[in-house]
Amino acid sequence: MSCNNCQGESKYFEAFERIMAEHYHGSESDLIPILQKLQGAYGYLPKDIITRLSERTGIFSTQIMGVATFYSQFRLQPTGEKTIKICFGTACHVNGAEKVADALCDELKIEMGGTTPDNKFTLESVACLGCCSLAPVMMIGDETYGRLTPDKARKIIRELYAKGDQA
Repeated sequence: MSCNNCQGESKYFEAFERIMAEHYHGSESDLIPILQKLQGAYGYLPKDIITRLSERTGIFSTQIMGVATFYSQFRLQPTGEKTIKICFGTACHVNGAEKVADALCDELKIEMGGTTPDNKFTLESVACLGCCSLAPVMMIGDETYGRLTPDKARKIIRELYAKGDQA
């Protein structure tokens, strides 16, 4: 039986093998640092990587998934090229963050926590961005956008898409 994509598969698992060699010392306490490194390498925690991690460590995949779903830092789905973080801290909440979020969900055609089908954007809610005087606020990558209205938020997304089309 031949493998049509063995070289591609081998390359895909190179990061896994390197991370395991460097960070697995036979203890369950190695799990979180390994998951962090794997997510750094793959951008999220793919199911086949979790399966391989389970096989290698003897930790049940359900236990690994329990850890991965308990901590908000871990992702089980790929993220977009840019992450949009909408602040839901007190100042932002009081000043209309929910309406801004609804407008972004509508504009991007995704739900909170989702990624656009073109993988351009992932939409996340955060507890606080520390920009209370600019409430409501969102960050896209490293750029902060404040004093948002639903229309302003939509306009920002449309402008970003227009810039992307020109690139």
